[in-house]
Amino acid sequence: MTGEPIIEARDLAFDYPQTPVLRGVTFTVQAGDFVCMVGPNGGGKTTLLRLILGLLRPTSGTVRVFGRPPIEGRRRIGYMPQRAHLDPQFPVRALDVVLMGRLAPWRLGPHRRAERARALAALDEVGLADLAGRPFSALSGGQRQRVLIARALACDPELLLLDEPTANLDPLMQDDVHDLLQQLNRRLTIVIVSHDVGFVASHVRTVICVNREVQVHCATSLRGENILDLYGRDVHMVHHGHTH
Repeated sequence: MTGEPIIEARDLAFDYPQTPVLRGVTFTVQAGDFVCMVGPNGGGKTTLLRLILGLLRPTSGTVRVFGRPPIEGRRRIGYMPQRAHLDPQFPVRALDVVLMGRLAPWRLGPHRRAERARALAALDEVGLADLAGRPFSALSGGQRQRVLIARALACDPELLLLDEPTANLDPLMQDDVHDLLQQLNRRLTIVIVSHDVGFVASHVRTVICVNREVQVHCATSLRGENILDLYGRDVHMVHHGHTH
């Protein structure tokens, strides 16, 4: 892959008060890549996503998105946080959740017809157009994750950032989400955070190992010693397969 990187970090560092989080982070993400960030809890994965989004400012170093400061490139990013902060019992339909992805500070009043059409198209892309009117609380865990991915797609992004998109899902639902992300990767650059090392080995192209510092690997070259160095202990790698 050639051309200007979608994401470029150079000697990036970030500290919370009295707590260093990231040091000397340098990497690039090219257009069309499928990237997974892995690492232990507290290693800085979510912090790195927030730096890419411009929600945090680096202590030192630089990060650029589409060649610009993150806050200027944010409109071209679809983001699914680790916790959606959405009460599943709140009386809202699947379509209403996706329409949240069309909200913008310069847009007031009810959603226009074109915005509803785009939200329905996002639901269709994740295979849930027929459930647009169903209460969010009535959906399964996997369906809710797909709705939240559709919300991230509703802003017509070029880059999709997903923080733990398969958290708390059973293996079958995880496989469904993995398959969906591979389909979306045909037209979008995707960066996800995941604790599923088996998923890393079988689905993504590039692995960014984050534990205060960063190492970048081609997924096919990731070895057990890399995982041992990252986590500081043995980790069982479960490879996901499909029965046809």
